[in-house]
Amino acid sequence: MSGQSKGYTNCKINIAIDGPAGAGKSTVARMVAGALGYIYVDTGAMYRAVTLRMLQLGIPPEDEEKVLQVAQKLVIELQPGEFGQKVLLDGADVTESIRSSDINANVSRYAQIEGLRALMVSLQRQMALRKGVVMDGRDIGTTVLPDAEVKVFMTAAVEERARRRFQELKNPESTSLEKLTRDIAERDRLDAEREISPLRQAEDAVLLDTTRMSITEVSEAIVRLCKAHGMERSVE
Repeated sequence: MSGQSKGYTNCKINIAIDGPAGAGKSTVARMVAGALGYIYVDTGAMYRAVTLRMLQLGIPPEDEEKVLQVAQKLVIELQPGEFGQKVLLDGADVTESIRSSDINANVSRYAQIEGLRALMVSLQRQMALRKGVVMDGRDIGTTVLPDAEVKVFMTAAVEERARRRFQELKNPESTSLEKLTRDIAERDRLDAEREISPLRQAEDAVLLDTTRMSITEVSEAIVRLCKAHGMERSVE
């Protein structure tokens, strides 16, 4: 391409990474976005932020009307931070608090609310309009970005996913590996059986079993998929 010393174009694509809890989606998506110079959108963090506020206010997921009233007024921001993505809820940094065991145990219950999902999906699609986005979640390739040029479904054995989550905990004394394994298995069930946008692999998604793969190996595999698709890094 004439006039560009690095030989890159700005032909950006969108990348959808789906999979169950603890598959390593967020970490991998951040690495892929970094490697490609793309924007990372952690959709799970958005639902976690909503869940945090609902628990703080004592609003149960059964009170869908109240959940939606509050959710519509929330301001959720995803910003790049020194140690990864920073999540702001109404201006407050909640990056750490949305990863607690309480949030893990309750987020799927709120995420099943149809109106809340519609609200979040609308916000997520707006973020992807300009292309060059890596988005991870449970229904990105099937519902949020069905036209994403590259789709990946990441999975791993339940025991391995629980081990990864346990290692991520800032306060491991707050739970046990056995309980975390049960919680993740239950969340798998809830995500797969919910009526609205259930967790499933898109027909055109590439399946990656990461049980015996390192995070680096997984991210490199996805970057190769993107390059095979014909995308090129944006101009620097």
